[in-house]
Amino acid sequence: MQLLGFSASQVHPLATLDAARDFLAGNAAARFVWADFNTEDVAPAPAAWRDGLMALTGAPILDLHLVDATNPAHPSFFDTTNAYDMVIFRKLTFETSRLFAEAEATHAAEGTGAAVSTLGVSAPVSGAVNASSGATSMAPPATSLAGSSAGYSSSASLASAAASTSSATSSTMAAPPKSAPQKASRKYPPGFLPALARIDTQPVTFFVFDNVLVTIRPGPSRTIDQVRQRLLELCGAPRPAASQANGSVALVHGIRPPTRPEDLMLRLLNAMVDRYLDLRAPLTRQLDRWQRALLSTRRSFSSWEGLLDARIQLRRLEHLSEEQRDALQEFRDSLLDNRYSTEGTGGASGSTASRDDVLLVRITDLMEHILRVLAHTRRLEDSIESAVQIHFSAVAHRTNRTMRTLTVITALFMPLTLITGIFGMNFDRMPWLREPQGFWWSIGLMGAVVAVIGAIWGLGRLLDR
Repeated sequence: MQLLGFSASQVHPLATLDAARDFLAGNAAARFVWADFNTEDVAPAPAAWRDGLMALTGAPILDLHLVDATNPAHPSFFDTTNAYDMVIFRKLTFETSRLFAEAEATHAAEGTGAAVSTLGVSAPVSGAVNASSGATSMAPPATSLAGSSAGYSSSASLASAAASTSSATSSTMAAPPKSAPQKASRKYPPGFLPALARIDTQPVTFFVFDNVLVTIRPGPSRTIDQVRQRLLELCGAPRPAASQANGSVALVHGIRPPTRPEDLMLRLLNAMVDRYLDLRAPLTRQLDRWQRALLSTRRSFSSWEGLLDARIQLRRLEHLSEEQRDALQEFRDSLLDNRYSTEGTGGASGSTASRDDVLLVRITDLMEHILRVLAHTRRLEDSIESAVQIHFSAVAHRTNRTMRTLTVITALFMPLTLITGIFGMNFDRMPWLREPQGFWWSIGLMGAVVAVIGAIWGLGRLLDR
């Protein structure tokens, strides 16, 4: 469990739920609290977890929503109640991100090595790959896009989990990077991107209250941890004061902290969607290799299993993007409905309307990013389909050329075979059989037949022109 309190200008780490409640109650500048939980904190005793959290949120989470929050196969989804909104968003797992990051590092190292090799210097390719794979020291359990049931280990209550937060976090961050198991069991050809064999995702659940944001995720998340670390580094404490032009002193902060739970949720979602946008370059390079291999005349294409797996994963990625877009669209519609209903009763202030406008702009921008992923995925699918069709058209064209050559040879030799068969009959009396020049007459007849057939074929081509 990780707790952060957000005030007007700072982010405050909090140790326990009681401290978070006191932060909201006793701090006039307090805006909201972010409570980040692991699924293992919730799944063993959902009712006890909900009761402990209700003292902070002021309203209970519905049982059905608790079941959805702990379901590793749940698709992207949105639902709303009078007390909170629930958003489930599927993000890339650490393993999938690591594989694509290694592919990017390998590609960059190969490019650097090719450039440096022209000067007679070799580039350290393996070092770049190892540096990329070891950039993050947390490897969460991967969950397939289709989902699979998993057993959760028993954990302590909320109080004991909160007390051990700092030690668990430090040990996790200090642990060396774990080597993840290979996803693809098949043996793919050289140059195949392993992450294309299986693009795994896992759900992250957001419960958006008025002054509390609750997130539940199945395991450590590099994206969420990076956002938290960036908030702590840039907003955790004021930097040294900087003098302004008029002589006054102002605190310098790196970024503006979120003002509402919805604002922080959109920042997290934006970071998750950026991971999907990072897939475009390696996916495009891999499929470009396949397109060149499909259209190559030097060797026959043999990576059909890898191509089929890639098409399946692209189709899953397309469905995933559509679900994400639908969930955000429902959240946007709910925000608009609440705004219009508040304006109808005269309870909306100018500042609230302005903040809602900012949220609507960010939601629209986030949906546009998802649409970019969706459009790129569809373009890749169309490119694969076009390359396959062109491949089969080229194969059919080569087959037709071969058949035409065989047809010409057959048309030439069939009359010759007929003449040879006639003279091979076992008759005692046959014209030219006893003649001294009979052999040459038969050869001349065969040549004349070949000449006539060739003349007819040449005349046909001349008329076609």
